[in-house]
Amino acid sequence: MSIAARTGRFTYFDGSTELEGFLAVPTEPSKAARPVVLVIHAWAGQDDFARAKAHMLAELGYLGVAIDVYGTGRRGSTQEECSKLMTPWLENRAALRTRLLAGVAAAKTIEGGDPERLGVIGFCFGGLCAIDLARANAPGLRAAVAFHGLFNPPNIGPQPSIKSKVLALHGYDDPMCDPQAMRGFADEMTAAHADWQLVAYGSTGHAFTNPQAHDHANGMFYREIIAARAFAAMRGLFAEAL
Repeated sequence: MSIAARTGRFTYFDGSTELEGFLAVPTEPSKAARPVVLVIHAWAGQDDFARAKAHMLAELGYLGVAIDVYGTGRRGSTQEECSKLMTPWLENRAALRTRLLAGVAAAKTIEGGDPERLGVIGFCFGGLCAIDLARANAPGLRAAVAFHGLFNPPNIGPQPSIKSKVLALHGYDDPMCDPQAMRGFADEMTAAHADWQLVAYGSTGHAFTNPQAHDHANGMFYREIIAARAFAAMRGLFAEAL
């Protein structure tokens, strides 16, 4: 049975840059501090999809926190706008790490949350971000889950051993990350001594969790059954790690 949730927005900062967070909190009281799970948006910026996933996490009993990479009010509505927002962060992964860690720092201060039991999920660009937080050994992070994420490593210095569990949920036919990229990810995680899993779903492309994805020609399309399997895998990992 799901737990009812209440939601609200909050402001936090990376240096002087204002960012917009979205918080979903279970309404059922808890004597113990709850695990906190961050949600990282796809290339358009924090949107209804990301906020809905924060709400979903609250219904599972976590504090769901949708963070913001781009800054308050910076969102994309076309492919050109989304690419313009995302590309600078892909080209400067050190700055991206700093921005993501600002979101972690904000999430750790939320009343009723356990700052030592953090999880993160991310979608597409956000999947890359979730893995980057694992690579950064973000304080308190125990589990990182990437849904149809990007696998290219940050290349910003030696990679220490990764402490959190890592789960990548991936479409085998994803045109943005082919099987060779999956192998590269597996090799990287193994070299970093991570507790990692990679689940590749057959006949599945990019954006398979998004009901608004219908671009079969370019390999981006929703698959309800695969989305259900992927979220079940997420729940299983969080039950174990958090």
